[in-house]
Amino acid sequence: QVQLVESGGGLVQPGGSLRLSCAASGFTFRNYAMSWYRQAPGKERELVASITSTGDSTNYADSMKGRFTISRDNAKNTVYLQMNSLKPEDTAVYYCYARIFVRYWGQGTQVTVSS
Repeated sequence: QVQLVESGGGLVQPGGSLRLSCAASGFTFRNYAMSWYRQAPGKERELVASITSTGDSTNYADSMKGRFTISRDNAKNTVYLQMNSLKPEDTAVYYCYARIFVRYWGQGTQVTVSS
């Protein structure tokens, strides 16, 4: 079955960096676009970034452009989210997402940006 397992979250100071990873299994990873979403307390889940199946095209929410980078390694069935210049408002649970006929979500990883 499809599994998406995120890792790499944690507590970081404002201005710091984190790299999230999402290990995928149960489907042909290289054939599907992947995305990262996030959900802050009391807010709706929002798209952070997406990447095509080959990795040749990416898309970002406006507030993440220039700070976040999505990438993938199809040999490792893994998608990454490099987050730089983190702000307190980036605090959220970050989810890996794939649509393979239906929507699949990982369990999420908590990112807390605080001094």
